[in-house]
Amino acid sequence: MFLSCGNKPKNTKAEQEYRAAARYFVADESFSPILDEALQVFCYQNILDTLEASYTNEQEAISKLMHLKTWLAFTSRDLTEKEKQNLRDRKYMPRTIPIAYDGLALIVNNANPDTCITVKDFARILKGELVKWSDLYPTSKLGTIDVAFDNPLSSTIRWCVDSILGGQEMKAPNIGAVNTSAAVIDYVEKHPNALGIIGSNWLNDSRDTTNVTFKKNITVMKVSRMDSATVENSWRPYQYYLYNGNYPLIRTIYALLNEPRGGLPSGFAHFCRLPKGQLLIQKSGLLPIQAAMNHREVIVNKE
Repeated sequence: MFLSCGNKPKNTKAEQEYRAAARYFVADESFSPILDEALQVFCYQNILDTLEASYTNEQEAISKLMHLKTWLAFTSRDLTEKEKQNLRDRKYMPRTIPIAYDGLALIVNNANPDTCITVKDFARILKGELVKWSDLYPTSKLGTIDVAFDNPLSSTIRWCVDSILGGQEMKAPNIGAVNTSAAVIDYVEKHPNALGIIGSNWLNDSRDTTNVTFKKNITVMKVSRMDSATVENSWRPYQYYLYNGNYPLIRTIYALLNEPRGGLPSGFAHFCRLPKGQLLIQKSGLLPIQAAMNHREVIVNKE
């Protein structure tokens, strides 16, 4: 009788809701390559437990966190003070864990010969001030600049509005979203006049473990902070150029944690910040938040 009494977890409604929210995390789809790899290693280490990933747009990810449908969300922004206070008022303790830096990449078709752009001109494209490629490069014959984002509610669009346009509305006449980052790459590959905007972790050629080779089916633009872009003052989102600050379009990836217990969501969020998780991030081509990178100057003799 004593063995059968009292020590089983209570199957209350609150317990059921906790378990339902703890079985998966939610993330912006643009972070799926690195999170899938990290999750695979984490679940291998915790073989008796299973955590699942649910990829969506950033707005929905934060909404699910706020409505207690998940305890962990990966986004490119922190919770606002109002959102944090809302959770605290409901007796929760939200935590923000920065895990990596990502470069926002601008990609064009391989047939486009113009591959340098300034941040200022990128903003002018989004504002609708530059409509044709010839407005930017007078000799271009590619016609209208066809801007392609991943999702109307994604972190990519929100970051561009906040960080590039200062909160202003995008007014480019030929702008659209194609649902996923993979679809952006496919769209740019098939349309010579396209300009795609995606997270840099979608770019790396998986055959190159040094993270210095981008996908061959598209061209990654070089971006400059200067008023005029040249080959010398423009940079692509290579890992080292994120590290030294040369590449200007950098955003932070956050793990937003609201779990009331130390379960799997908390474990995975902290795993991404621990040495093994940070090493996975570094190998993916992103910049780990705790970067300890070595670099060497190399002189190439072409004789």
